[in-house]
Amino acid sequence: MDIKILKEAALKFGTPIYLYDLKIIENQFKKLNKELSVLENYKIHFAAKSLSNISILKFISKLGAGLDAVSIEEVKIGLKCGFNKNEILYTPNGVSFEEIKEAFKLGVKINLDSIECIKDFINEFGSQSITVRINPGIYAGGNENVSVGHPESKFGIPETRINELLDMEIKGKIKITGLHIHTGSDITKNNQFKEGIKKIFSIARDFKNIKSIDLGGGIKIPYYDDDTSTNLNDYVKEVSNELNKFESEFNKKLKLIFEPGKFLVSDCGFFITKVNYIKSSNAKDFIQVDSGFNHLLRPTLYGSYHEIVNLSNPEGKKKEYDVVGYICEKDTFAYKRKISETKKGDLICFKNAGAYGFTMSSNYNSRSRPAEVCLLDNKLHKIRETETIDDLLSGQIDIFN
Repeated sequence: MDIKILKEAALKFGTPIYLYDLKIIENQFKKLNKELSVLENYKIHFAAKSLSNISILKFISKLGAGLDAVSIEEVKIGLKCGFNKNEILYTPNGVSFEEIKEAFKLGVKINLDSIECIKDFINEFGSQSITVRINPGIYAGGNENVSVGHPESKFGIPETRINELLDMEIKGKIKITGLHIHTGSDITKNNQFKEGIKKIFSIARDFKNIKSIDLGGGIKIPYYDDDTSTNLNDYVKEVSNELNKFESEFNKKLKLIFEPGKFLVSDCGFFITKVNYIKSSNAKDFIQVDSGFNHLLRPTLYGSYHEIVNLSNPEGKKKEYDVVGYICEKDTFAYKRKISETKKGDLICFKNAGAYGFTMSSNYNSRSRPAEVCLLDNKLHKIRETETIDDLLSGQIDIFN
């Protein structure tokens, strides 16, 4: 994105601020669609947890995507944003059964990930069509916290309990029309994708009512020059090969579902902050910005890399800094990062901040969450107000007043 636009957004709306370029989302959606077009029957479902602002969701809905929802709140927001209930796939994990009942009554598609909640579902609703999430027993992903398909993960039904599913179906208690798999995020090794794809198609052979296979997300994008990324062409070839073998063997067509989050929105996001101070301590210089992990948690939680640019001096001489926040914790965005020489009042931008940026923000230290802005047709639009002290106090009850 043009630095002039980033600076304009900061000057117009203040800092810190999240800015999203909707054209980048559209381009990523088209890129993925182009790669998947060799498959006859597929649907892209956007992972709402990655970026859930209603303006972004409505824009993605208009592009033609369905929705991957993991909470009843995401289901309700998705419905309000215009997603068809038949194109919202609700995949909860460890939620109360009351939430599952609510989702069922709203008419969205149910994707359950434990034998225990499936039994409750059968007791409540009788024999119904559902899809189920399988744990493939594969360790994959760019970080331990986002590797969710290994044998010790809390997600999905392990292979050792698939016979229980089949027994339920044989006895007419449930009708399993789809299988879901998601091994992790930021997967670069296509052999890990390949292993998961082969496994889910192999498992699908035992389910006579199967109509769809959901391959989840995990596609990695590059975060800096020369960074690794998923080879989409090879990925789609592997999917196509397994799909063709299955359809030839069983003489039936399957629908495929893909659930990208970061792939669609990571690149579109820019988090802009202002420098409060340049603090020198021993042999180290700190850039202290007007934000912290309360606004951008990923570097602290995942050790994630975000390219950092000094918008006020983009071509300046490089100098080494630690970039830190204002939270009363060890909240460091980057260590020993070479950034154009920086001074108090400069604007500092973090790239690749569209996915799991604002959605993971909090009010820790009683800090307000920032505004969100989008760029559409070269115009800036505010899509979320900066929180105020009244917002922070809203909902609290003063028993002494």
